[in-house]
Amino acid sequence: MAALQSTIEALRLAAAAADRVKATDVVAFDVTGPIAITDAMLVATASSERQVLAVAEEVEKELYTKGGKLEPRSREGLDEARWVLLDYGDFVIHVMHEEERQYYDLERLWQDCPAIDLRLAQTLEADSDGRQTLTEHA
Repeated sequence: MAALQSTIEALRLAAAAADRVKATDVVAFDVTGPIAITDAMLVATASSERQVLAVAEEVEKELYTKGGKLEPRSREGLDEARWVLLDYGDFVIHVMHEEERQYYDLERLWQDCPAIDLRLAQTLEADSDGRQTLTEHA
């Protein structure tokens, strides 16, 4: 079973919002196969604690105003602002500081899951070893 189209559309709104406030390496995975509690994961990187909070806030605002008043069921990590998790039930958004993103390497966990096309200027592609990497497109 694949992620619902409504979930994919919400992730695209979230990705566009994160991109607007200069988040980097924004990717999403359809995790319906290995994870039973959610359909998709979106991960975005921010370069400072202030930016982590700004990205999370912009994503929340976008999903509320343009996503049918979607609100997260829970939020975690706002105090430290190193890794903010927004749980929307059908999907989860991770806004991570660069160091946490590199250390935890969430993409490794979901490398066998299909990437979701977020329709941003960058896309996720498999390299010769099958590992997924970001590629910039002009």
